[in-house]
Amino acid sequence: MIKGSEQAFEASRIWLKVKRRNNLDVVVAAVTGSIGRPSTVVVGLPMYGRLRIVGRSSVLSAAMSRNLGRYLRRPVGNHPWPEEIPATWLDRFSKDREPVRLTLVEPIVVEVSADVAWSDRAFRHSVRVLRARPDLDPADVTIPEKLEPPLP
Repeated sequence: MIKGSEQAFEASRIWLKVKRRNNLDVVVAAVTGSIGRPSTVVVGLPMYGRLRIVGRSSVLSAAMSRNLGRYLRRPVGNHPWPEEIPATWLDRFSKDREPVRLTLVEPIVVEVSADVAWSDRAFRHSVRVLRARPDLDPADVTIPEKLEPPLP
């Protein structure tokens, strides 16, 4: 929260909230909705030798949903994630007791814009999908140093 240097502090004043975002590459290995028209993507980063769920995107626009749907395929072989997860894995403040059903996909890389708020081992807020990165291999994605989680 910020205020002008010449402004006096007033508890009732409307303050300006500033958020900082970074662009980074993450792995998408599941979506909500269908493969051809996903509603959101579930993103992961490599941690402790495995691909760990670190958040999800905001609801995709129709154009982004169609665009990503071109690159999504059903998984081949073993998948790193389960088909159902607790709602708190995607939203730590969720009061929903029902598990979230995921549509598993073959992992791909996407570029996202993420709020710099990182909560232990996950993004605190949903990420915004910027574009698919079919030119990158999911195995080459690394966790940014500034997001490195503590050892388990």
